[in-house]
Amino acid sequence: MKEQTETIVEESLGALLRNKEFLPDLQGSMREQAFTSLSAILSTPNKIHQSFLRVPLDNGSVVRVPSFRVQHNDALGPYKGGIRFHETVNEDEVVNLAFLMTLKNALHDVPFGGGKGGIVLNPREYSVKELNAISRKYVRYFADVIGPDKDIPAPDMGSGEREMDWMMAEYKKIHSGTPYLGSFTGKSVANGGSLGRREATGKGVYFTFRYLFHDFIEANRQWLATSDNPFAASALSVTQRPLTMAVQGFGNVGSVAALEAFNCRKIDHSIVAVSDRNVMLYNESGLNIPALIQFASTNAGDLPTTDEQLQEAQIQAEIRKRDDLVTMDVDILLLAALENQIHEGNMKDVRAKVIVEGANAPTTQEADEYLSKHGVIIVPDILANAGGVIVSYLEWLQGRETQFYSEEEVYRLLIEQMQRTMDTLLPQYFGDPHSLRENCFIHAVSRLSTVLYKQGKLY
Repeated sequence: MKEQTETIVEESLGALLRNKEFLPDLQGSMREQAFTSLSAILSTPNKIHQSFLRVPLDNGSVVRVPSFRVQHNDALGPYKGGIRFHETVNEDEVVNLAFLMTLKNALHDVPFGGGKGGIVLNPREYSVKELNAISRKYVRYFADVIGPDKDIPAPDMGSGEREMDWMMAEYKKIHSGTPYLGSFTGKSVANGGSLGRREATGKGVYFTFRYLFHDFIEANRQWLATSDNPFAASALSVTQRPLTMAVQGFGNVGSVAALEAFNCRKIDHSIVAVSDRNVMLYNESGLNIPALIQFASTNAGDLPTTDEQLQEAQIQAEIRKRDDLVTMDVDILLLAALENQIHEGNMKDVRAKVIVEGANAPTTQEADEYLSKHGVIIVPDILANAGGVIVSYLEWLQGRETQFYSEEEVYRLLIEQMQRTMDTLLPQYFGDPHSLRENCFIHAVSRLSTVLYKQGKLY
């Protein structure tokens, strides 16, 4: 995915370089030099911090856990990005995710830069006491580089409001007497978190899909019908029948997006399959998403894996292999699990007409190019899953002002922000041959380039 991101950024810069109306003050050799500077700035992080957290375990032994904090770019504001707790975390992954955060914030006009953190562990293998120690050690080891006006971490895969509460408490202890509420976002409401933060990413993912395939298409159906853009024809064909949807991943993002879809009456669709780390459940007539969420809430977040569990929860479903979900014959595929789920090895077997990226980088470059050439509409991660960082910004603002919004206000502001972005991008997407991902990157790189130029950082 790193190569894909860098390639699209280079292509975006190339398109902006050829557009003489973009930064018109830059002419001749100065223009070439400025864009060479932009390429160097955007393709590399400002700082990479790495440490080994020394953590005593419950059994008396001591382990050293690798951890990272990458700060990609802060031209638009303080660094911002989650802390991932996962055994596959590595430096390249964290660097790329920080890069994507820079672009995501630029795309949605959020006044933050891009950062990301990671701790190399499987949180299921540690006790609550050990996770508390790991979380606090992370803050101690990176205490000099994080803070409300420097770098504001948030939850990511494997972490949540509990870990953010622990981390903020440690930050407050280290930086006694200084403002601390904005040091972390994604906290519990009792600790200064925002109402609606946990659901924000999933709600934003589904809203992006719903706005495209209902609001925008209904308002522009005549124009789209006369367009020679192949994606316009694809979009219209999808809306002409009842839709089937499959959701990969049933954590905070996938389960919330699935519930939004289940409750939505604007689009005629049903969720016929969901999967998690263990299993895929299928029902051609549609799954009972509220019942699945209820089961997962009392079973460590896991879906039912046996017929007995399904019967006990009164859920009608067929148990299938987890990895078969991405190649199912469905209209909509919502990816809310890990990176690289659709790749060169399975891309030709993907049958969905629309892919919505709730996870970060779930589609490889080869798969993205192949599917786009075959008319598949891919709603990219940089656009679809920005709800979390948008509400994190609202949480950061509330912490600074010590005035808090109602849940309804949070969702209203979230939807307004994402709609503004969509209203800018969708006419461009259906009006030219670029993919939606390419349009998102061009828009984000354009904003970053303008700010970097205004700040005099291209010389």
